Amino acid sequence: MPDSERLYLGLDVGRTIRGALVGCEGHIFTQRRVVAEVSDPQVFIDQLVDTINTLNSAEEADGRVIAAGIGWAGMVDQRAQHVEVTPNLVDISAFDLHHELERATGIPVIFDNDANVAAYGEWRTGAARGFEDVFYASMGTGIGAALILGGRLQRGSRGFAGEFGHFKIDMAGLECACGSRGCLETMASGPNIVRRVREKLFSDPSFSISQLAKDMEGTLVCERVFRAAMEEDELALSVLRETGMILGTALASIINLLNVEVVVLGGGVMAEGEFLLGPIREEAQKRTMPPAFENCRIVAAELGKDAGIIGAALLARDSHKDSFLAGN
Repeated sequence: MPDSERLYLGLDVGRTIRGALVGCEGHIFTQRRVVAEVSDPQVFIDQLVDTINTLNSAEEADGRVIAAGIGWAGMVDQRAQHVEVTPNLVDISAFDLHHELERATGIPVIFDNDANVAAYGEWRTGAARGFEDVFYASMGTGIGAALILGGRLQRGSRGFAGEFGHFKIDMAGLECACGSRGCLETMASGPNIVRRVREKLFSDPSFSISQLAKDMEGTLVCERVFRAAMEEDELALSVLRETGMILGTALASIINLLNVEVVVLGGGVMAEGEFLLGPIREEAQKRTMPPAFENCRIVAAELGKDAGIIGAALLARDSHKDSFLAGN
């Protein structure tokens, strides 16, 4: 079968399981999504099997699916192809999930962290294409990251590299879900942007005229904060400027340490990236060695919510190709 006719499956697994049938150049043919089971491991595994098998039997697939890639919102032992930690999901660490999925679907499967596969998608077909040294950060409910150096995805000794959200930025800061204190995630993730809006509403009477004050009686979400910023609400703009400065400070350390060519920022928090990109760039420039900053671009991701499924599929494509060549 010519390479151009081969298809791959990409799955992005978090609270929602999103899967897609993807062409060899990253084009999405069809998608499937299901709310993940978070209490029963076997039901969750069955959902994954059903997603893969349904996509593989789609009319567009036509027997051309070669392999599947899965990005996990958690820690993956890359060498063992074992999911070690899945925060906010059902615990499947006791299962040999890789073996079970390959047995149940008959398709070669590769696991990786969700930030790694999103970075891979942006590197192959998105904002980082053409670069060899890339730092990718995904900001949503949590903050993850991935690193590409010398044109290779870097995972660390076992695949756990990229925990950017747990950079320590405040020694006396809030306790993080990881058990430590002062993590970047406690300040700049989506839920913590909302928390800081609430704190400012309580502590600064001048913000009482903000439209967001009315939302305090209901459910205030990060998307509402960005919408208020678009309406030029000063509270929303103030918190987002501060968030950008925090992120820029953390990214300055990355740029100084690794001398990457491009920093790509993705995830739900970056959906309205113009409110964050300016402060991020300004703060990073202040805190970075000038030659390193001058040779680094800081840009928003291009693939949006599809970065993970595209990246997982293309990682399966390239991993399968490498395995085939190694075996021949």
